[in-house]
Amino acid sequence: MVCGGFACSKNCLCALNLLYTLVSLLLIGIAAWGIGFGLISSLRVVGVVIAVGIFLFLIALVGLIGAVKHHQVLLFFYMIILLLVFVVQFSVSCACLALNEEQQGQLLEVGWNNTASARNDIQRNLNCCGFRTYNPNDTCLASCVKSSHPCSLCAPIIGKYAGEVLRFVGGIGLFFSFTELILWESFTTTKQMPTSRKVNDSL
Repeated sequence: MVCGGFACSKNCLCALNLLYTLVSLLLIGIAAWGIGFGLISSLRVVGVVIAVGIFLFLIALVGLIGAVKHHQVLLFFYMIILLLVFVVQFSVSCACLALNEEQQGQLLEVGWNNTASARNDIQRNLNCCGFRTYNPNDTCLASCVKSSHPCSLCAPIIGKYAGEVLRFVGGIGLFFSFTELILWESFTTTKQMPTSRKVNDSL
C-alpha cells in the first residue's frame, strides 16, 4: 500500500468511515428538513432516504469499531456488506451516467405515474401541471391554476435538471465506489500487518 504500515491503514479506515457517518447524518437531516419545510410530503420517499441514511450509518459504525479495536469478525462482515454495496452502487452510477435524454424521459414518466404524493410536491414546488399533457379536471396544487396564466407542463422543466442531477448522482456514486475499493485494500493490509509483525519480532 502507498501510505504503508498498519497504522496508516487503520487511520484510512477510520477517516473514510467518519466520512460515511457524516454522509448518513446528512441524508437523514435532508429528509427531516424536507418534511419540516413542507417540500416533501411523500412518506415513501422520505422513508427510503432515512432508511438509506440509517443503513449507511450502521455500516460506518461497524467499520469504525472494527478498525479501532482491530476486530477481525466485525471487519470481515463489514467488508462483505461493503462489497455488495459496491456492486450495486457502481452499477447504478454507471446507469445514471449512461442514460440518454429519451431514456431519462421514460424513467421520469414512470416515476411520475407511480408516485401521487411526489407528483403533487413537484407540481407545487415547480409551479407546473401535468407531465406531458394536462387535464383541467385533474387535481393540481400549483399556484398557476388560480391565476389567469396557463400552467406549464412539468416534463420540460424536470428534463432541464434531470441530466445534471443524474450526472451528479452518478459522479458521487463513482467517487464513493472508489473509496470502498480503498477500504477493501486497507482491510487486507489491516488484516495482514499484525501477522507479519509477529513473524518479524520472532526473527
